[in-house]
Amino acid sequence: MLSPYQPSRRDLIRAGALTPLGLSLSGLLQQEAFAATTKPTNCILLWMLGGPSHIDMYDLKPDAPAEIRGEFNPIPTRLPGVELGELMPNLAKCNDKFSLIRSMHSYSASHGKGDHHLLSGRKYTDSFMPPCFGAVLTWQQANKHPASVPPFVQIGDMKSTNFGRQGQAGALGHNFDPFLVEQDPNSSSFQVEAFSTPDSVGVARLSDRRNLLQSVDRFQSQVEQQIRLSKTRDAFTEQAFDLLTSQKAKQAFDITQESEQTRDAYGRNRVGQGLLLARRLIESGVRFVTVKGYVRYGWDHHPEVFPRLRTEVPPYDQGYAALLNDLSDRGMLDNTLVITAGEFGRTPRLNTDSRGPGRDHWSRAFSLTLGGGGIKTGLVLGATDKHAAEITERPVSVEDYAATVYHALGMNPRKTYLTLDGRPTESLPAGNVLAELVA
Repeated sequence: MLSPYQPSRRDLIRAGALTPLGLSLSGLLQQEAFAATTKPTNCILLWMLGGPSHIDMYDLKPDAPAEIRGEFNPIPTRLPGVELGELMPNLAKCNDKFSLIRSMHSYSASHGKGDHHLLSGRKYTDSFMPPCFGAVLTWQQANKHPASVPPFVQIGDMKSTNFGRQGQAGALGHNFDPFLVEQDPNSSSFQVEAFSTPDSVGVARLSDRRNLLQSVDRFQSQVEQQIRLSKTRDAFTEQAFDLLTSQKAKQAFDITQESEQTRDAYGRNRVGQGLLLARRLIESGVRFVTVKGYVRYGWDHHPEVFPRLRTEVPPYDQGYAALLNDLSDRGMLDNTLVITAGEFGRTPRLNTDSRGPGRDHWSRAFSLTLGGGGIKTGLVLGATDKHAAEITERPVSVEDYAATVYHALGMNPRKTYLTLDGRPTESLPAGNVLAELVA
């Protein structure tokens, strides 16, 4: 039976005036306050949506035929015998601060399924959308110390065709979804409006908005499917209001507090400024930040792979290297896991697209990087054949990679939750920690 009070459209608009997150803000804060150990391990994940070309970036094959090796040459790095693509000179100078896995493989070369798999360690099915790492971290390490910043933030909206939004809470329920920052942090007008009260709405009037938000939440809680989570809604509505008035949260999201020199070092683009914002958020107490990892084309380079890589790789190289160096200089790298990954790699053999040669989906062998946060750095794990097509040394499954992420973040892979339809499931049923990478 529905509540006798049903908010009008005008009421909903008024609630939306309080925050662009609208009705989801209270739901966001139904994530109980995140864990607080002496030095918890946090995570920044740069999600390279589309699947970056491993053979042009991390695992070049200069002796392969032209239709395989492509246009780019390998360059030496700080580590003897280790080479990266020529578009990544900054990472070549600091690759002692991360480790490279060259022998990843996945069950699917589909964007949607691959997204969910790499972001969670579990396979997507028609009846199960796996919760991503950040959602599970928030759920598992709840009931510790409340904070005035959200535990899980996503910078940049991401969508996966036919398989819903990736990087969300999925079967755990929307209450563990990330706090979404849709605005480009590189924009001169960037601000997270959820933490800035309009001039026409003074603090004295927020109590009225608070009551309205509570009414809206009471209505919504009766029509949502996540009935099992609604018992704690009132407490999180209180936290929602606290977050809206939190100076700590407002300051954490205010990237203009960074010096011009620092902002320039990260790169004046969406990727660089997104990574800088992620560092600010981790520094303020956020536990997990996902950053949308491209500036224009994404990484799905079926046509024109080389000009598009010339657009996408330099901001990645600059921003990622700046983040690693900045975290190291601030003493934060040891307790901040940094991941850069996409859902798969690209075909070693170039296609003949009429717009210009490109590379298609390839899940049998690809690369990703891990650094900081309890991970040994300066290592290269695994190898591929002379065409970067097949794994020849130390195959690493997505489940093994995920188990290593769980280990680094102090998460329990065997901890069981109930899905939205009441089925018990382990957080990560399969996968073995990569012993070579555990510090």
